[in-house]
Amino acid sequence: MSNRNKGIILLLLSAFGFSLMAALVKLSGDVPTIQKTFFRNVVSAAIAFILVLYHKERLFGKKENQGLLLARSALGTVGIVLFFYAIDHLVLSDADMLNKLSPFLLIIFSAIFLKEKARPYQVIAIIIAFIGTLFIIKPQFSIDLVPYLAGFFSAVFAAGAYTLLRVLGDKEKFYTVVFYFSFFTTVSLLPFTIAFYEPMTAQQWVYLLGAGVFATVGQFGLTIAYKFAPAREISIFFYSTVVYSAIISILLFGQVPDWLSILGYITIFGASLYMFLRNNKEAKVEA
Repeated sequence: MSNRNKGIILLLLSAFGFSLMAALVKLSGDVPTIQKTFFRNVVSAAIAFILVLYHKERLFGKKENQGLLLARSALGTVGIVLFFYAIDHLVLSDADMLNKLSPFLLIIFSAIFLKEKARPYQVIAIIIAFIGTLFIIKPQFSIDLVPYLAGFFSAVFAAGAYTLLRVLGDKEKFYTVVFYFSFFTTVSLLPFTIAFYEPMTAQQWVYLLGAGVFATVGQFGLTIAYKFAPAREISIFFYSTVVYSAIISILLFGQVPDWLSILGYITIFGASLYMFLRNNKEAKVEA
């Protein structure tokens, strides 16, 4: 099997892991969002902790990288809390697709903060993606808009975290970065979890701990996939999460996305496909 095909399979596995994580978070019911995020990250922290010790790496990274690791973790924490809030209040596939705006926002942030020039086709793709977002959000300026805004800003904070990961590059091992993020989220949310703790049933414990396991599968699958093949060659396959989430929404929750949301999915996916094809075309020309 070629490295590219290995990368695609790992990315599909990662997407499935993240989709199951989102489904389990939603299935856990009326548990506070902060509490859900806390327990999801406790599991990720424990698994990453074992991996860091196994590879005999630093748990908290190098001294010179602390600022980047801390900022990345803070942005990621806010992003995941907002994402879980959106999952609780929206059709699962709506929340998932809004969160998938992060690659487009990453281009904007990279242009602003990393001085990476955005190419014309990328600007076109960003505009198309944001038009697709409006089909999903259907702005009405009412209280119903709040979960959609949470979904959108979860992508904003995720893109900020990914921008810092770009700066971090290969300065730290991926399992150290995952542990740092998961540990930071766990510690920062612990006081809120204790203050507003809601007792959980055995089933809710299983759902949230399972969400942590599948989130870790998703995280590591994503990271390892990009070690087999460049993002420009395989990243489009990560959008399979929306297919998984739409199927789960219908089968588990009886939630069918309306036609405007489906139009939004197609528009955002189309923008992603366009950017994917242009990236590959440019890569071949440069080669």
